[in-house]
Amino acid sequence: NGYIEIVDPVATGKTWDKTPVGFFKVVNKIKNRPYYTGHIPGGDPRNPLGKRWLGLNANGTYGDTYGIHGNNNESSIGKYVSQGCVRMHNTDIEKLYDKVQVGTPVAITYSYKSFVDLTKVYGYKFKGYKMKNN
Repeated sequence: NGYIEIVDPVATGKTWDKTPVGFFKVVNKIKNRPYYTGHIPGGDPRNPLGKRWLGLNANGTYGDTYGIHGNNNESSIGKYVSQGCVRMHNTDIEKLYDKVQVGTPVAITYSYKSFVDLTKVYGYKFKGYKMKNN
C-alpha cells in the first residue's frame, strides 16, 4: 500500500549472472521444502533451503528453480554464495512468507540506488516507511 515495511539483508548468486534480474511473480509458497538435489527432507537442519520457499517464475521456470528462501548457514547472509536464489535469515523469510501471496510481483535489480529512488524508477507510489517489525 505504498509503504516499505521490511528491509532485510540477503545473499545472492556466487557470480553476477547467477541471480536473475528482472520482474517476476511468486508462483508458489512451500513450508519446509525438501532439497531434492541432496535428498534432504524439508525441516531437516541440514536443508540449505531453510524453513520457507517463495518460488519465482524466473527465466521461464515455474517456481522450482529460483526462489527466495531461508537457509541453514546464517553466516552466508550478506554474501555472494548461492546458485541463483535469494537467501534470507530464516526468521526474516518466515515474516515475509506470511505477508506475501502467490501472484505477488517481485523486482530483482542490481543497483546502488536507494529503495526510495527505486520506487520512482519502477513506478511505485511511495508514502513512507512503516518498518514496525524491524
